[in-house]
Amino acid sequence: MIEARTSVLPPLSTIKRRLPAGEPVKIECALESAWRKKGLSGKAAGKRVAIGIGSRGVSRIAEIAACLVRLVKESGGHPFIVPAIGSHGGATAAGQLEVLAGLGVTEESVGCPLRATMDVVVPGKTEQGWPLHLDRHVAEADALIVANRIKVHTDFHGPHESGLLKMLAIGLGKERGAAWIHRYGVQGLREMMPQIASALLQHVNLLAGVATIEDGYHRPEEHQVFGADDLVAGEQCMLQRSRELMPRLPVDDIDLLVIDRMGKEISGAGMDTNIIGRWMMEGEPEPVARRVRAIAVLALTEATHGNATGIGLADFMTRRLFDKIDLPLTTLKVFPSGGLLRGKLPLVYEDDEQTIDMALRHLFRKNPEDRESVRVVRIGSTLDLETVQVSASILQDIQNAPDLISATEPCKPEWHDGRLTPL
Repeated sequence: MIEARTSVLPPLSTIKRRLPAGEPVKIECALESAWRKKGLSGKAAGKRVAIGIGSRGVSRIAEIAACLVRLVKESGGHPFIVPAIGSHGGATAAGQLEVLAGLGVTEESVGCPLRATMDVVVPGKTEQGWPLHLDRHVAEADALIVANRIKVHTDFHGPHESGLLKMLAIGLGKERGAAWIHRYGVQGLREMMPQIASALLQHVNLLAGVATIEDGYHRPEEHQVFGADDLVAGEQCMLQRSRELMPRLPVDDIDLLVIDRMGKEISGAGMDTNIIGRWMMEGEPEPVARRVRAIAVLALTEATHGNATGIGLADFMTRRLFDKIDLPLTTLKVFPSGGLLRGKLPLVYEDDEQTIDMALRHLFRKNPEDRESVRVVRIGSTLDLETVQVSASILQDIQNAPDLISATEPCKPEWHDGRLTPL
């Protein structure tokens, strides 16, 4: 154990902030209303309906899935859940069921069978000759429902980012479809993915595309149900609203950003690149507005099952994080994406205290006397931005900010066996 170093961090204030907020919706009421307005009962009657569930971190996804299952059953249909998660779960059917279970989606919780396979069919090609890949269970069903959150992507920006189209092209394309699109890097995601998804709509009976937007508190702020004819335009409109509700760090100019935990259920990149202001994707220019000089990450979440995709976005990490990494799984996820920089390992140190100390030594190696005025922000994760800790230099900058609710007096952080007290 490393001897305590009381001056590792300057005194920090715990601040509470007001994040972008919308009007929370009642999920069951919203879905039931849309079901009636769209006349979906008659369309689901007697049909085997595949319900694609996937994206990690979607608020109340198990509740959404269970409600859709109930609506299909009440309409006289026969629902089953399929994992729409590309190559996640180690690119195995059992692993994908484990991912859904981690989201609270099981046969018991939703009330219908779960059918997982990595087998795909190729029902056709796009006008450009690009192959279409589709989950075999979905291809054999009579109808399809997909449910996902619409949000800003962590790899690129464009008219369509993370949402229903991505779920169709990549999530239901399983490992083969995901690998085909990802081999073209950002071009595959920004340009090919929407066209492949649009082409797939000609080969499936899309009963409904259920889209959710979340506000800065990760509450469902809006639900929309689309058909094949209005899904593409509808998702594009919802993406803009999602961008408006995206939270930010309290300031742009930061010396050291300490992130308590990262994981795939927090962000596709482990930590949201839109929050930290780093892309590290070949062919994509880095953001210019945000300036985070160094990032230290302390832990990997249990829910990520060892997947440390995005760890290369950090500069420093702890041994406890390193020891949790499933290297074969992480490699499996990083390589197909083409974002190899995100798979590079940061410097590893024994505990939180040494990790942060070495980050600060690096930042102030030329002028160690300035370390006491370091601009530090500490967050639980990039999903947890309501309550954060900041150093005095940053608190001074934001004390009159309209989103600041409260701030404690600065105090020295507490350490236990080299670990920071949880935020």
